[in-house]
Amino acid sequence: MPAAKCDGRSAGGQPAAGSRDRPWSARPDGVDVVLRVSPGASRTAVDGTAATLGGDVVLRVRVAAPPEGGKANDALIELLARSWRLPKTRLTIVSGATDRAKRLHVAGDPEALLAMLERWLASL
Repeated sequence: MPAAKCDGRSAGGQPAAGSRDRPWSARPDGVDVVLRVSPGASRTAVDGTAATLGGDVVLRVRVAAPPEGGKANDALIELLARSWRLPKTRLTIVSGATDRAKRLHVAGDPEALLAMLERWLASL
């Protein structure tokens, strides 16, 4: 699926954690995933990847939950944990909790997580 253009903002104004061709990058204790989240959508779904204006790639996600009281963040964690077949406790929003641009950390073996994410992305 070709990457669509996105507004280019990274979580907290920081450089995106994703690479130029994937929305994730390995860390010693897991993987960081850069997201562009649209709360209050008509349905909850992963829309694939999108390129930022800076050329980085983010994962685009829509959640039906409103951006109030952490409801959209909870829906995001639930959707991705279910999609990736991981416990919700392994997913943590590390930046952008009140922003559409977010960085999510997935705890675990980086190599296994990267392989799982590649298979998952190919199945979208």
